[in-house]
Amino acid sequence: MAEQVTVTINGKEITVDSGTTILEAAKKMNIHIPTLCYHDDLCITGICRICLVEVEGERTLQASCSIPITRPVNILTHTERVRKARRNILELMLANHCGECYTCFRNQNCELQKLAKEYGVDHLKFPHISKPKYQPDKSSKSIIRDENKCILCRRCIRTCQEFQGVSALDATHRGFETRIQPFAEHQLGDAVCINCGQCIIRCPVGALRENDLSDEVWEAIDDPEKIVVMQTAPAPRAAIGEEFGLPPGECVTKKLNTALKIIGFDYVLDTNFSADLTIMEEGTELLTRLKNLLVEHKNVKIPMITSCSPGWIKYCEHFYPELLDNLSTCKSPQQMFGAIIKTYFAQQINVDPKNIVVVSLMPCTAKKFETDRPEMNASGFKDVDYALTTRETAQMIKEAGIQLTQLEDSEFDNPLGLGSGAGQIFGATGGVMEAAIRTAYELVTGKEVPFEKLNIYPVRGLEGIKEAALEIPQTLDDWKFLEGKTLRVAIAHGTANAKILMDKVVSGEAPWHFIEIMACPGGCLGGGGQPIPTNEEIRKARAKAIYAEDESKEIRKSHKNPQVLKLYEDFLGAPNSHKAHELLHTHYVARGQF
Repeated sequence: MAEQVTVTINGKEITVDSGTTILEAAKKMNIHIPTLCYHDDLCITGICRICLVEVEGERTLQASCSIPITRPVNILTHTERVRKARRNILELMLANHCGECYTCFRNQNCELQKLAKEYGVDHLKFPHISKPKYQPDKSSKSIIRDENKCILCRRCIRTCQEFQGVSALDATHRGFETRIQPFAEHQLGDAVCINCGQCIIRCPVGALRENDLSDEVWEAIDDPEKIVVMQTAPAPRAAIGEEFGLPPGECVTKKLNTALKIIGFDYVLDTNFSADLTIMEEGTELLTRLKNLLVEHKNVKIPMITSCSPGWIKYCEHFYPELLDNLSTCKSPQQMFGAIIKTYFAQQINVDPKNIVVVSLMPCTAKKFETDRPEMNASGFKDVDYALTTRETAQMIKEAGIQLTQLEDSEFDNPLGLGSGAGQIFGATGGVMEAAIRTAYELVTGKEVPFEKLNIYPVRGLEGIKEAALEIPQTLDDWKFLEGKTLRVAIAHGTANAKILMDKVVSGEAPWHFIEIMACPGGCLGGGGQPIPTNEEIRKARAKAIYAEDESKEIRKSHKNPQVLKLYEDFLGAPNSHKAHELLHTHYVARGQF
């Protein structure tokens, strides 16, 4: 048990573990200390100094986020000296912060703006930069970078280097000339960036944002010759309510359907459908690889690694090109759905696919990059035309004057509007693995997985890396080569955690047959396109909502989705068929690190 220390904060005592920071102790007492460089997810740096407090016996003010409590001491958090220091710091930041608040996408959700109001900064004390020094970097398909708004808190650097293990950004130059830039002053579109957008959701101001495509989507909606189809993923549906004042963890799936139809989308479909389709394709691919390895003794790549996360795919292309053959050849659910909409769905509604515009609501900024990959056009048309983040879609709803929380519920459109609970849990880390196990185990053994209510708890949770083993006692005739075997799986979320697993695969130490990787912390729940703020507690609340919706569904296994089965019967033939490979599978590209 850690040593206990009693300290006094603003005249009240609290006992905490030795090493607890002053900021953490104050939080336990519901005392608000302002922060900017600090973030719950990130390591401590104490750069911005906005969290200064008075500590008895110390000559200077101390940064509460980085000072550990190791002895009994008196602390004051809001004295005149502290307040003046914080206001001076804010005024200096604002002097170097070029940007009009009312045209900034973080307006009313900006931490700097909020603090300026809290501390009564009603005029600019120091000369203010009124003209931009730098051109915004719009080179990336996913992320726009505006250095004019940057306050040098380095949250983006810590996110990219430590949280994601990519290091696309770093501080360059020194003193007043310090800038946050990609390596060798490249533009972001030319850097080793995986487009995950984790930097966006941790930036306290508007220096980073997604490449907003909502105007293009409005243009398509307003074009009478276009049929605009929206597919919505489960993670945004568990989060978009936060943009309308709801607490984290409230799913608004059916109200969202109504809002999107009011906006003008001709069809609103469920990405859970194509998640089920992904499981059919990916599960068959895994079983085929195992059969080729164990029966045919072919040289196939095991472990097989999921390919649903475009941020993870680009990370692998940059950092582990030697493992590209280990990746499943399946497209992501977003791209699979686009290909099916522009072929089978177009036939069903008797519309020329050239007049269909496919839009996806995704929690992910990397999905924007994925839609523009040149290999994603197997139908002869671009699979998905536009990917919108949760934030962009919320803005469109607000722009249309819609009060989301006041709407009636409505169902998804058909055909292809039915998704299973297995597809629903794709939004959480471990969800793809759980969905795959529910189907693969039953197809191989003829029995449901031996877990209560199909809930495979060993693959759930927000631990960075999880492992599980599943015994296969008896099998159906076609799968006798798996009888008595143990399927070993691993799950990682956040590419820094993925690196740990991939290093083991490269070294030959990996004992697993199947690995799920999601680029973002928490999986899609914590995607770079989700509402701001996003932290551990919010990710947990969103995960709870997703699993609750899974349990509420009548169909909870991908291979039991009747619309998926009909798609195979009428159009694709069978999982991994020639036609399925043409439309639903792809390849990847080795990229450099510089």
